Amino acid sequence: MNAIVKELEQDKALMGEWFEHMHRHPELSMKEEKTAKFIEETLRSFGAYEIETGVGKFGIVASMKVGDSDKAIGLRADFDALPIQEVNNLPYKSETPGVAHLCGHDGHTTMLLAAAKHLAETKNFNGTVRLIFQPAEETMQGSPAMIEDGLFERFPVDAVFGMHNMPGLEKGKLYFTEGDTMAAVDNWEVEITGKGGHGAFPELAVDPVVAGSSLVMALQTIVARNVAPSHSAVVTVGAFQAGQAGNVIAHSAILRLSIRTTTPEDRKTVLGNVRRLVQQQSESFGCTAEIREGVPGAVLTNDPEETRKAARIARDAFGEDEVFEDGPTYLGSEDFAFMLQKRKGTYCFLGNGDTRFVHHPEFVFDKDILPIGAAYWVALTEGYLR
Repeated sequence: MNAIVKELEQDKALMGEWFEHMHRHPELSMKEEKTAKFIEETLRSFGAYEIETGVGKFGIVASMKVGDSDKAIGLRADFDALPIQEVNNLPYKSETPGVAHLCGHDGHTTMLLAAAKHLAETKNFNGTVRLIFQPAEETMQGSPAMIEDGLFERFPVDAVFGMHNMPGLEKGKLYFTEGDTMAAVDNWEVEITGKGGHGAFPELAVDPVVAGSSLVMALQTIVARNVAPSHSAVVTVGAFQAGQAGNVIAHSAILRLSIRTTTPEDRKTVLGNVRRLVQQQSESFGCTAEIREGVPGAVLTNDPEETRKAARIARDAFGEDEVFEDGPTYLGSEDFAFMLQKRKGTYCFLGNGDTRFVHHPEFVFDKDILPIGAAYWVALTEGYLR
């Protein structure tokens, strides 16, 4: 076992307490007031950091300088939850109906807190470490909000690093990928408006559910017939909400879309076709439509040099068999992509083993990997700030 992991194993019970507290009390994106307060109080208990709160609403940056070097590193963890009902039978199951940490952000924050405690106790580096605790990753709001609030101007770093647990990858192993690694996502909401009425008199109404149903099917032709088979893209309608009763024709319908692309050209093509089909399909059924666009998407691109450097540090710390450099790519998205547009760095994956995938109501973050993730942050800080 890695020496740093052995040391962090001594705090495993404390990590479990932090993790289980956050898991029991999840908060949705840009509503993480209590979680942010918990993170702040935990950081203050270490007594070594300059702590700035309210960065991008609920973001926190904790900084500690050791020695005389001007070099600085940023380590980022997210802490928002998802609007999903957890169905796991865990002793620390979410206590908030319809909201749960089913992506592992509670684990990510726990690992960075554990690293913060260890770094404060050992101070085995020369330079400045900045711990970035970010809200609202799930809605792609948190990273842009912190950047707009002057994240890198107020808290300069030479490079910034992120990490995500990943089901399906070997438990406890670290995976690094150079270049484009995760897709750009555009989260759009479409409202189709018709004319409500009685279900027995459809001729007196204009049914947005029929228009929306046709649109759902039409949207599935975009990738199949407009994106090269060698490329990756997806258009998902994750929510379709209309009406309350079977004998009432709804006045309007809401569709929520997740649109994922991996090149700027494909993004332009796909988004253009979504706009066209929304308008044309709605009009063909006598309805009108409004598109409400979310934060513009960005592909997560890892800097090759920083990726190799981080992987080398990880290999030195954990051993050759624990680190993979030919890592995977995903159509999943990450708003850490926006930070990597501003500063060089890399985003790696930590294997969560054979579990349900993230965002599944039965996903379980494996607490055994908490010391490993924390040890990676410590090793990266010590290796980068020698």
